[in-house]
Amino acid sequence: MMMGWEAWFTGGLIVAILGVLATTRVAPDMLFLGALILLVLVGIVPAGKAFQGLANQGVITVGALYVIVAGLRETGGGQWLAQRMLGRTKSLARAQLRLMLPVTILSAFLNNTPLVAMMIPGVGEWARKYQLPVSKLMLPLSYAAILGGTCTLIGTSTNLVVNGLLIERANINLGMFEIMPIGLPMAVIGVLFIILTSRWLLPDRRPAMSPNDDPRRYTMEMLVDLNGPLVGKTIESAGLRHLPDCYLMEIDRDGIILPAVSPQEILQGGDRLVFVGGVDSVVDLQRFRGLTAASNQVFKLAERRSDRLLVEAVVSNTCPLVGRNIRDGRFRNRYKAVVIAVARNGERLPGKIGDIVLRPGDILLVEAGVGFLEGHRNNRDFFLVSAVPDSTPPRHERALLALGILIAMVLLAGFNIIDMFDAALGAAALMVLTRCVSVAGARQSIDWSVLLVIAAGFGIGAALQSTGLALAVAMGIVKLAGDSPTLNLVTIYLATVLFTAVINNNAAALLMFPIAQAVTASLDTSLVPFAIAIMMAASAEFSTPIGYQTNLMVYGPGGYRFSDYLRIGLPLNGVVGCVSLSMILWLYF
Repeated sequence: MMMGWEAWFTGGLIVAILGVLATTRVAPDMLFLGALILLVLVGIVPAGKAFQGLANQGVITVGALYVIVAGLRETGGGQWLAQRMLGRTKSLARAQLRLMLPVTILSAFLNNTPLVAMMIPGVGEWARKYQLPVSKLMLPLSYAAILGGTCTLIGTSTNLVVNGLLIERANINLGMFEIMPIGLPMAVIGVLFIILTSRWLLPDRRPAMSPNDDPRRYTMEMLVDLNGPLVGKTIESAGLRHLPDCYLMEIDRDGIILPAVSPQEILQGGDRLVFVGGVDSVVDLQRFRGLTAASNQVFKLAERRSDRLLVEAVVSNTCPLVGRNIRDGRFRNRYKAVVIAVARNGERLPGKIGDIVLRPGDILLVEAGVGFLEGHRNNRDFFLVSAVPDSTPPRHERALLALGILIAMVLLAGFNIIDMFDAALGAAALMVLTRCVSVAGARQSIDWSVLLVIAAGFGIGAALQSTGLALAVAMGIVKLAGDSPTLNLVTIYLATVLFTAVINNNAAALLMFPIAQAVTASLDTSLVPFAIAIMMAASAEFSTPIGYQTNLMVYGPGGYRFSDYLRIGLPLNGVVGCVSLSMILWLYF
């Protein structure tokens, strides 16, 4: 088959993209966008069709899922879910197993995309709590969902697409568990491979400065809610013992001080807990279900809690409150904000927050409305005023509502009662309407760089097909196999993996199915094993972030680079491919 210059140009451009992504830190969205614009300028992709990917249901679905994740984060539902599902862990391997096992099982019956969306915020907080590198957990989360999806016919949309083609063109309908003998060994060996090799193949990215090196050691008081979920639990079982960069210094119980708190101490409603820790740990405590800031002044602020944030302010030597304690200085009345924690050169500050006498250089962590930041940025009472990222107090009272919306979406989409697009849009709308996430929070939660990569990927994939390059490469690969059914099965599997990596899973399956049908007709052999090979290859692609939707979803939260996917994904592709092909050959040949 002769190819025009358009096909050669597109092929060279794709090779260049993959090379740049693998060897540099160029932002993928800018690279994909630039490549697509170049294809438009040379006339390969029509201008009117270049950005149709932005209107694609898959792209819009991913955007809606970001809003849903934001709802979980702002209500604390993600943290609650992680605590219940993931529990405690003391080692990375055990943490990966505790994460991957339930996700693999659930993804066999539920749609992968909402399942991963549900887990991302909880896994992030779980990793920070147990001081685990999140980069060692996010890709295993995505890969576990992918592997689990290969076990049943409803595990991925690709399986359903290929089965639909079998029904339409060959009058063959696979049973729900007919692919499990192939998918289950793939999932088991894939999970074991990740756990055994992630130590070397996954990056370990942590902040250059350890949290314990942070000189801002805040003293903070929290109250145990009178009828909250922590009452009657020990310090250990409540999850307050192994907090990252934070420890419980003492408990004030009706004026009786309990120092050197035992992990078996039982919490009572109204206990005043005194913590010492870094700013991130203070934010975590603000999100802890069953704890509230000890200052009753917090509830007297005019703004709703959802409209507040935490701000760090360094006391200047001209501040009128220097030499006075926070209570007598009437901080709330003066600044329309409430001090919830104080740091002073890493010292432990005794007594209640309101009794602390301020000195120049003290760092105050205050809860305030968004206007505090601009109103006091140039105030001479403070040397420096800066917002703490992601510090809006969670709406714990809506946590169960947010989880209910998410579970409803997963069930409705997972059992095909409504499609994923409608389920995601409906869930995102409900998150906003029920105030699980604010309108501003929903808008800010969307990672536009990821959406641009997906949308541009559709345009580049369309160029692959319209120029005939995809079909020419596929047919060329298959011709190498000759008349051997076994070699043809292997080459079709490999070609499907290749196209899944650079187009997307469903497009690759749709491209390869008619080729497999033509090959099996010429060889007079069954189409079923070839169709299952296409399912497995298109549903289990690990080597690029654009190969599968969940891989892109964890790109940002895991702090990954494109090369990270190649380093662990290529060998995982090889292992899973060997298992899949071996099982198909054993069962069908």
